[in-house]
Amino acid sequence: MIEFPSHESEAEALSEASGVQDTPEQAAESYEDAQGVGAVSTEVAERESETLEHETPEAEVAQIEAVETAAADGQPKGKDSRKHWFVIHTYSGYENKVKANLERRIHSMNMQDKIFRVLVPMEDEVEFKDGKRKITPKKVFPGYVLVEMDMDDQSWYVVRNTSGVTGFVGSPGAGEKPVPLQDKEVKTILKQMGIETPKLKIDFKKGDRVKVTSGPFFDFTGLIDEIQPEKEKVRALISIFGRETPVELEFYQIEKV
Repeated sequence: MIEFPSHESEAEALSEASGVQDTPEQAAESYEDAQGVGAVSTEVAERESETLEHETPEAEVAQIEAVETAAADGQPKGKDSRKHWFVIHTYSGYENKVKANLERRIHSMNMQDKIFRVLVPMEDEVEFKDGKRKITPKKVFPGYVLVEMDMDDQSWYVVRNTSGVTGFVGSPGAGEKPVPLQDKEVKTILKQMGIETPKLKIDFKKGDRVKVTSGPFFDFTGLIDEIQPEKEKVRALISIFGRETPVELEFYQIEKV
């Protein structure tokens, strides 16, 4: 059993350490004085600590708290740092329906501050049919939809439980949140969606036999010698009076025979 020393024994020890033989009563008084000085010193230290804390600039305190919070979250607190693009997989042919379903859920569940944009990757394809230039929207990635969102448990749940969504692309494992697209991947896809000039679909190739459907060489036939996609023209070798003559024609002026 541990025995704690009494005030008298502690006082005698202090007296012996000082080399002065005080009476027990004097030694006790000296001990109590020492205890009082220690209490005062502790109180002063606490006040100094409070003063230093009080005098810390508020801006510095706020900055420290922000850094600590960011470190705890593991990511910067920039304005747009929470926005990332993800890819979801859908049933083929249901891309636009999934987009509409998800947008309805976003509004009905007040998720506008978590899920920002839903896009079906499209690009305009130019083709020439029956002598006419036609632009047709075409899905870049059939069966996939892009979602710009702040990925957390709530937004993740809303998207993956939308009718027609079969899952996220790029999930490390079952039950794990997916990996977002890289910036360069997003830029490439957005360019394909019409930010640049429409992609030209060319059904002709060098050596094809074509028939002229309009213009001064109407009803003539010839062979394609050169294709100029930037001008939407071809150079064809057409037989005129028994001689092959190079003629420049617009895409819409010819058709394959």
